[in-house]
Amino acid sequence: MTKIALVTGANKGIGFETAKQLAEQNIKVLLGARNEGEGKKAEQALRALSLDVTFVKLDISNPVDIQTVKTYIESNYGVLDILINNAAVFLDGEWFGNNAETVPMQTLRDTFDINYFGTVELTQALLPAIKKSEAGRIVNISSLSGSFGVHLDESSFLYALKPYAYSASKTALNQFTVFLANALKDTKIKVNAANPGWVKTSIGSDQAPLTPEEGAKTSVALALLDVNGSTGTFSQSGEILPW
Repeated sequence: MTKIALVTGANKGIGFETAKQLAEQNIKVLLGARNEGEGKKAEQALRALSLDVTFVKLDISNPVDIQTVKTYIESNYGVLDILINNAAVFLDGEWFGNNAETVPMQTLRDTFDINYFGTVELTQALLPAIKKSEAGRIVNISSLSGSFGVHLDESSFLYALKPYAYSASKTALNQFTVFLANALKDTKIKVNAANPGWVKTSIGSDQAPLTPEEGAKTSVALALLDVNGSTGTFSQSGEILPW
C-alpha cells in the first residue's frame, strides 16, 4: 500500500526538496503551503517529474486550515504515515548578535505561532491518523540555533548568533519532540528532530554552504526509519546533536 506523507511549508526550499525526495520513494505527498499560488506552482513542478503530489492549503497558524487538512486526510486516505513539520519563519531581522533585551513581544508571538504553537496544534490534530499507520513517522525540522549545548559552547561557530525569537521557538520544538516521543514510546510511531544544516533558503541566505537538496536528506532519512530506528533524537546526517 502506498504511504501517505504531509510536508508543511513544501512550496520552496527544504520543504520542497523533502517532498520531492519522498515522492521519489513512491510515497504520495501532500504539499502543505499557506500561499495557494506558490503551492500549486510547486505541485505542477513535481507533477512534471511524474511524482504523485497534491497541494493542500495549510497555514499552520490558522486552526481552520488545520481542521480542513485533518478532515481531508481522514476522508481521502484514512491514515497518515509521515508528517514533516517543516514550516517556519525567521522574524528577528538578523542572525548576528543577541537581541534578548530588545526583541519585540509581537516578533516573539508571531514566531512562536508558526514555529511552535502551529506545529504542535497540527501534530495533535493529525495524531489519530498517524496512529493508524503501520510505521508512523513524525519529523520536526529544528535548528542548531535551538540547542542549549551549542549556545553554551564558546568554540561553536553559532555562539555569536543568538536571534532570540527563532532560537527559543526551536528550543521549544525540541522539547516537544522529546516529550511526544516519550508519550508515544509504546507505539509504532517514531518522533525525531532534524537539523538540516546551514542551507541556501530564505532563512539561511545565499551564503549558506548547503543546497536545499542536501538539507532535506536528514528529514527524509528520519521519515524512512525502519522498525529499529531511533526516536526522541536530534540529529543531522546521522550524527546526534546536543539538545
